[in-house]
Amino acid sequence: MDISTSDNKNPVVDSSPSPRGNEEGLCFSDGKRKVDYVLVFHQRRHSSIRCPASTSASHDRLSIVSNGNFPPSVGSDVDQGRGGIPGGDAPSVGEVFVELGGSEAVEPADHEIHLIRQEFEASLVEAGLEVERESELKGHGPSFTRLHAPWPVLCREAEFLKIKVPTKTSYELKEESGFGSSMSTVWRKILHPFQPRVPHQDHERTKFLSHCFSRDKLHLYNITSKDTFFDNATRGRIVYEILRRTVCVRTCQTIGISSLIAKGVYDAAFPLHDGDYKVMGQIDERSDRQVLHEEWARYSAFYKYQPIDLVRKYFGEKIGLYFAWLGVYTQLLIPASIVGIIVFGYGVATMNTNIPSQEMCDESLNFTMCPLCDGSCDFWRLSTACGTARASHLFDNPATVFFAIFMSLWAVLFLEHWKRRQISLSFSWDLTGIEEDEEHPRPKYETVLLQKQQKKQEQQQKKKKKKKNKKKNEAAIEKLTWKDRLPGYFINVSSILFMFGLTFSAVFGVIVYRITVSALMAMSPDPETKSNVRVTVTATAVIINLVVILILDEIYGSVALWLTELEIPKTETNFEERLILKAFLLKFMNAYAPIFYVAFFKGRFAGRPGNYVYVFNDYRMEECAPGGCLIELCIQLSIIMLGKQLIQNNIFEIGIPKLKKLVRELKNKGAAETAKEEERPPQQWNLDYALAPFEGLTPEYMEMIIQFGFVSLFVASFPLAPLFALLNNVIEIRLDAKKFVTELRRPVAIRAKDIGIWYNILSGMGKFSVIINAFVISFTSDFIPRLVYQYMFSQSGTMHGFIDHTLSYFNVSNFKPGTAPHNSEHGDVTVCRYKDYREPPWSLDAYTFSKQYWCVLAARLAFVILFQNLVMFLSLVVAWVIPDVPKTIVEQLKREKKLLVDVFLQEEKEKFQLIRSLFSKDPTLQTSNLVQGPCVPGRYSTLPSGHTRPSAGDVGGDGPRARCRAASFSQFTRNSPQQPRNENARHTAV
Repeated sequence: MDISTSDNKNPVVDSSPSPRGNEEGLCFSDGKRKVDYVLVFHQRRHSSIRCPASTSASHDRLSIVSNGNFPPSVGSDVDQGRGGIPGGDAPSVGEVFVELGGSEAVEPADHEIHLIRQEFEASLVEAGLEVERESELKGHGPSFTRLHAPWPVLCREAEFLKIKVPTKTSYELKEESGFGSSMSTVWRKILHPFQPRVPHQDHERTKFLSHCFSRDKLHLYNITSKDTFFDNATRGRIVYEILRRTVCVRTCQTIGISSLIAKGVYDAAFPLHDGDYKVMGQIDERSDRQVLHEEWARYSAFYKYQPIDLVRKYFGEKIGLYFAWLGVYTQLLIPASIVGIIVFGYGVATMNTNIPSQEMCDESLNFTMCPLCDGSCDFWRLSTACGTARASHLFDNPATVFFAIFMSLWAVLFLEHWKRRQISLSFSWDLTGIEEDEEHPRPKYETVLLQKQQKKQEQQQKKKKKKKNKKKNEAAIEKLTWKDRLPGYFINVSSILFMFGLTFSAVFGVIVYRITVSALMAMSPDPETKSNVRVTVTATAVIINLVVILILDEIYGSVALWLTELEIPKTETNFEERLILKAFLLKFMNAYAPIFYVAFFKGRFAGRPGNYVYVFNDYRMEECAPGGCLIELCIQLSIIMLGKQLIQNNIFEIGIPKLKKLVRELKNKGAAETAKEEERPPQQWNLDYALAPFEGLTPEYMEMIIQFGFVSLFVASFPLAPLFALLNNVIEIRLDAKKFVTELRRPVAIRAKDIGIWYNILSGMGKFSVIINAFVISFTSDFIPRLVYQYMFSQSGTMHGFIDHTLSYFNVSNFKPGTAPHNSEHGDVTVCRYKDYREPPWSLDAYTFSKQYWCVLAARLAFVILFQNLVMFLSLVVAWVIPDVPKTIVEQLKREKKLLVDVFLQEEKEKFQLIRSLFSKDPTLQTSNLVQGPCVPGRYSTLPSGHTRPSAGDVGGDGPRARCRAASFSQFTRNSPQQPRNENARHTAV
């Protein structure tokens, strides 16, 4: 390996080709050091930035003063490939020199970006990272800067980040005994064909104690190889932490790689995948990516469990928790689907014996119904709606009430089961007791804050105030206040209200479509067209609703992102939570507004014959079908749910990434042809850069949350909803898995203890579903009117006569002029029937609500109260019976704590014995000489530090410890007071 000797004095390792490096594509040119992270940028001009050696250094020389420095020995750094400053005079301590060519014309923007990039990469070297770039920058296409974290840097950052690593101490997990053990063995054998073939899965009964990494306790960890002790995901996360806190002070007031990407200094930054996902050699030699592709990201593996531990190892805890949650949700959809099929089967089995349906289909009863529209519509027979009545019974039967209660309890059971699963994963993934990672401000927040500071400084200079007032003002603008965000809040509220109005307008537009098309089709002279009015209008209106929902969904996603940016959140966590709330609120209203209309508003305000409610003074408000609105609600829900799952969740997820990939390939066509001409095989960083960037888990969660609403909110009207959700999720898991493994760049492994705000949304929807299902059963279905009739008004105690009881009388002479049928085929009709509880025309209070109406209304309200309280009580019982933390986890936590205490006590005991042995050899030896003497082995480096205490580099075995770039970290490594340690205090802390 050679060091570039050009006059560009930013440390650059020449990437001369190496057989091993070219073969693997995951290492530096020496074929030994791993590429932990890649920075990508495009050269904005065709000429090289490198300058001739005769360029004056005084013209384009940049001195970067930092809080750290390079290692003092340049020669040693060159030998290690750490990138000292090759050739020339060594810089003074605390300065890094970057020299740029002055003989070539460089545009100001390009020149500034190049300066920022040089300073940033010099700061990375100063922080201890090793940098490798191409020997010559490309005149076109992407250029790649590879980063490697050596062992001392990994140790330092792992200690700062409090990364838990396994120790040498292990223990066997407690196994069940007796009958429980036999059942567990039989169950494992049954499930064995459904388990993925993942290496090292047989050692599940052995668990290693984990402890936060410490450079003073390296002897506790089972370090077989420094290259593999930290896996690739952890190495990438460590490098990302350095990248996001590295500061560019001299060239721009910027902190972190995210800000530089936003400014256009870099195009992308990402860790590498573990090689190709296709298995080329032996199965035993598969990489983690290949194992995930074979056992997880294939549609043929749909019947297998997910290798969640391997997903977490490769992608990090946050993505691992998403797939674990999706797996639990899909698994619990199985019993819900089975019960839904049974309920639907009960409706099919009892359809021919249902008395109300038989009465509606009986032509001998001769129910003459009032016209469906004014003037052109004729009277009609109720028996013509026989098919609608029979279909309505499939979903509106006594079993539906049981299913609604069951699904409400199922939602509670799902959340409780997920809490237990989440805690089990936190224990097995060593997430118990972790602290929240410190978050840096977002680039937009920094930019606005800097603009505000500059504006304040300009005002202070104009007013020429005193220094004291100036300092006070400067201290007051360290952060943005609510006044700075007030315009964004105002735009947020007004925009969300406008989006709500847009959603309601779309629903109202579809209503107008249904009313006008129904009237037009009713005036058609074709009898077949007249007979299919309801089916045609309902089907076309739902399809229009679906198209509008899909279009508005995409618009609302972009609007939610724009509105969240206007609020200027400080951190990524705040940004993500606000984005989720806005997107969920808008998409929830968009998806469920048409369903809410059919369930609770359609037919409620239509009026009665002789006194109908009109839209635009010409069109009557639409009414429910003779069989009730529940069948229309079922059609609406099923088409929207299936359409969203089929079109949005699958076709969009497959088609749009393919189109984006095609566009990227067309853009990079020139670079690809040039690389082909040079006949160089593409390296892993080239392949990964061609993949789509990872944009977060919000879209994945959002589509599942909306689906959860379809399954839980209106499940009383569509018992087959869990079944269709199950079939969709089986495909969705493999589709998402394939996307993460093969189509997306590898995301940074982010540590997370739970699924965050999504759990609160799920919990809220579960409680809301109880109320919705109670009202659907009470007011949308005919369950309560049937009960009231059977137990209060039926003379025989059966359902015979129920249809006649629900139909009121209307005298056709009371029609308003011009609204009666012009030409009737039913002869001289004096009285027609309509569905409502009103007094007959011969009553003193004609057409007013009858006592049956008030009895049914009271029963409906009573059922809502009873249903809600019953389900809430049962939900509390389920939550109380199922503990949040499994008993085995509690026992294992206690056991681990005891074993850790024993380990540290044994260490202190050995340390004390060593001190006693040293005193016994030389009684005159003083404590200060003992601490500073060279006879204490490195294993006991936890003793008070003196002048000869080994550095971090000596502990790791790779030279002196590199100083950290961030001031907060460097304070711990430079100016920590030397205080004597109290052994008793150490025991108490343990």
